[in-house]
Amino acid sequence: MAKQVATWGIDIGDSALKALRCVPNEDGSHITAVAFDYIEYPKLLSQPDADRNELVVEALKQFLSRNSVRGDRVVISVGGQAGLARFIKLPPVETSKIPDIVRYEARQQIPFPLEDVVWDFQQLSGGMATEGFALDSEVGLFAMKRDQVYKYLKPFDDVDVEVDVIQLTPEALYNYVVFDQLTNLPPPDEYDPDNPPDSIVVMSLGTESTDLVVTNGFRIWQRSVPVGGNHFTKALVKDLKMNFATAEHLKRNAAQAEDPKALFQAMRPVFNDLLSETQRSLTYFKNNIDRKAKISRILVLGNAIRLPGLQKFLAQNLGHELAKVESLRGLSGSGVIDQPAFRDNLPAFGVCYGLALQGLSKARFNTNLLPPEIIQFRKIRAKKPWVALAASLMLIGFGASFFMWSEALKAVSLDPPQGDQFSTFRKPMDNANSVINDAAKWQKEFEENRAAFVKTDEVGQSIVQNVMHRDTWMQLLRAVNLCLPRNAGERPKEEIKLRDEIKIDSFDCRFVPKLEEWYAAHHKPAVPAPGAPSMDGSQPGEQPPPDPNADPNAQQPVPTAPTDAGPTGPGWVIQITAHHYRNIRSEPATNQGANFLRRTLMKNLEQDTVPIPDSERKEGDPPRFPVKKLGITYPLLMGDAAIDWNYKLTIPQGDGGDHGAGGGGQAPPPKIVEQPRYDFKVQFCWQPFKPAESAAKPAPDAAAMNQ
Repeated sequence: MAKQVATWGIDIGDSALKALRCVPNEDGSHITAVAFDYIEYPKLLSQPDADRNELVVEALKQFLSRNSVRGDRVVISVGGQAGLARFIKLPPVETSKIPDIVRYEARQQIPFPLEDVVWDFQQLSGGMATEGFALDSEVGLFAMKRDQVYKYLKPFDDVDVEVDVIQLTPEALYNYVVFDQLTNLPPPDEYDPDNPPDSIVVMSLGTESTDLVVTNGFRIWQRSVPVGGNHFTKALVKDLKMNFATAEHLKRNAAQAEDPKALFQAMRPVFNDLLSETQRSLTYFKNNIDRKAKISRILVLGNAIRLPGLQKFLAQNLGHELAKVESLRGLSGSGVIDQPAFRDNLPAFGVCYGLALQGLSKARFNTNLLPPEIIQFRKIRAKKPWVALAASLMLIGFGASFFMWSEALKAVSLDPPQGDQFSTFRKPMDNANSVINDAAKWQKEFEENRAAFVKTDEVGQSIVQNVMHRDTWMQLLRAVNLCLPRNAGERPKEEIKLRDEIKIDSFDCRFVPKLEEWYAAHHKPAVPAPGAPSMDGSQPGEQPPPDPNADPNAQQPVPTAPTDAGPTGPGWVIQITAHHYRNIRSEPATNQGANFLRRTLMKNLEQDTVPIPDSERKEGDPPRFPVKKLGITYPLLMGDAAIDWNYKLTIPQGDGGDHGAGGGGQAPPPKIVEQPRYDFKVQFCWQPFKPAESAAKPAPDAAAMNQ
């Protein structure tokens, strides 16, 4: 079973030191008190002649003589008037940005440089988070001047007690009330700001001031009223002309005084001041802080509330139920709560209770005003033993490794001590070095012979290169011829415009070291459309423009774009300049102009193979001719030419009889017909060899291909 971590909640008041030690309870809804202490100072810390540090140190020494804090967490409180508390409504902001927003607000709200204060913040319950944004969020910002923090820590440092958490008294009271009194709160995600739960007012009477905390469990508002139990004593000293100790004794035993009426008459102004400040504070809260708040009751804490008549006076004038703490509902442990000393001072242990809850991680508020440098120092100090242990283990490991390797080194030493068993190690090493030298000599001879072979091979390649691949150009021309459209198995149609023919005007080629540059300069991606071939030459990212000479009612196809990045490396660019007459206005646009080319020539150039007509098949030819294997790829239709619908074609009309030198007949005049003509240029890349081979080949005379 894991050891339970105990927490001491220590409240350093102006009149007494209160301490409560608690451990977690198995049911989770309670904590268990296992020890307590209540030590009054010889004089109040607020008296002019009191040495605060000395009095607190003496009380702590007395506390440590009766209790042990070794291994326990220590959480202490600081009066609300010693710190600064601000509650800030945040605009809608990303949840991850809240710390940055709070830091900015801290610079605005804290009237000191942040380097001179210790501050912390906590987001209150009740806000919403939607898609990573915090809505209706409220943040509590708390700060103390750094020198004040060290002033409160000094007595603990003097007695060697390490403080783990410093909390403001109002926040400790809030933790106590939420855990012990507001046990029926809805879950945070069900909180409705328009219909909040009833609020409770905690009124904690201290020696010099009274802390007011108003909360509904989700929101909190606090104020320190400058009226406390010491003011009643001072009133008696002033009106009844007695010393402070006598007045304090009479105040605590007012019911047994010889003239109680005179005592209460002297304290009457303080009663009124406390009432007036409380009423003013609650009115301000209702009118300016939370108009929807409904105060159900007032809970009073502190031993000063035991002053006869004070509780009744406040209840009659505040108009709310005034409840004195008779028990702590969430605290168990009969060994503590049944002790007379604890029960007599029960109203004074509310702050200790709240501090213990925070130390046991049972509290809503978990801010800590302990300076970060102290926390960092303790973390480093806690890790030092482990670092020392790790360093020791590493040193031992390195020492063992050094010893083992030194022994292994002796086994391969070339100059061992006289008579050592490994004294013959030098001879094998000499043999190995001899082999290495021989291998280096053979490697040198190999490199020389290989260089001679390469030189001879280059001479041979230059001799045979002119006769290699002679048939490659013929294969290219045959492939282009087979890709041309034709009316297979039919005689040429009478009407030229019905013939699936292309007339080639010229056939050009040029060698390009980087085909990717050619492709990037001429290829223009088009928006894909079902059924339309690629290579349309449209502008990047645009639909190809409709053919201006096509039927306006016909549906214009949209060519598709290539799916890859194009060719790379060196190769040939082949250009075919040609025209065709396959243009009929009455037919769909897909069967005329550029579209006729796309579904015939361009489509065939993109195929892996094309069929070989029976009339052109040679002996041993396969049924289909490989186009792509020859290296023909990426055909592009260049430019954006239009169909010349008014083109006049001259057709010769036969010989017309004998019109030779001695004849008198004449040839009939040629026939001129209107035949729409489409002129175009097609380019494609041709890589018949590997890039390394192709780059090494000189470009042939382009004029040789213009046949």
